[in-house]
Amino acid sequence: MAYGDVLAALADPTRRQIFERLKSGPKPVGTIARKMPVSRPAVSQHLKVLKEAGLVADRPEGTRRVYYIDPNGLGALRAWVDRFWDHALAEFKAEIEASGRKDRRK
Repeated sequence: MAYGDVLAALADPTRRQIFERLKSGPKPVGTIARKMPVSRPAVSQHLKVLKEAGLVADRPEGTRRVYYIDPNGLGALRAWVDRFWDHALAEFKAEIEASGRKDRRK
């Protein structure tokens, strides 16, 4: 999945809340929907978007589906964020090395 799909899926506050609820472990839709400001069918639609983005997966348990965070799903987003982090660290390192050279010249 592309990081853009992941960002788009998490841009919605309800989907972020659903995603957050799954961090403590797998849950069926009914449990996820409990105390949410949207209906259970709406939660199912949000889960569908999260699943299409690769953020969650599901498995059957009897007559219901249990959703969980797909550990591989955050890979695209993490790689995208890491590019910024790697660049920031390289810039920081260059600045520190330049400051060290200036200090030695004094």
